[in-house]
Amino acid sequence: TYAPKLILLDISDINCIQDVAKEILNCYGCVDILINNASMKVKGAVQSISLELDKKIMDANYFGPVTLTKAILPNMISRRTGQIVLINSIQGKIGIPFRAAYAASKHAAVGFFDCLRAEMEEFDISVSTLNPTFICSYHRQPAPGNWEASIWK
Repeated sequence: TYAPKLILLDISDINCIQDVAKEILNCYGCVDILINNASMKVKGAVQSISLELDKKIMDANYFGPVTLTKAILPNMISRRTGQIVLINSIQGKIGIPFRAAYAASKHAAVGFFDCLRAEMEEFDISVSTLNPTFICSYHRQPAPGNWEASIWK
């Protein structure tokens, strides 16, 4: 058995993910199951959401899980075993009004992990995507003019 180790990671900070993955692999030697479960969302009309916020949502919901998976994947491939899970959203399959950036990031993630599933079959690595319906998330009420406060985490 291994003692638990707390490793902090901002999944939207793509630049630190590689270092965190190395730290995990150095500590434990391998990852048997990777569960990608972090997410950010924002509610608003397309014309009222800045491109900056669109990119932040895409970094957290698409590039974050993809970057972490790619950092852990070579170890799984070399051992020819492992499981990768993406906890996504039903909005990765359908879009609803006022959630364009969120839905787009979730659609992109579904596409990536569907392709990964097919590619990893030969290495006996299981890739699963779960798309639950709406869940209650932590939310902060935004202050006027503060878009970061309107993000659901």
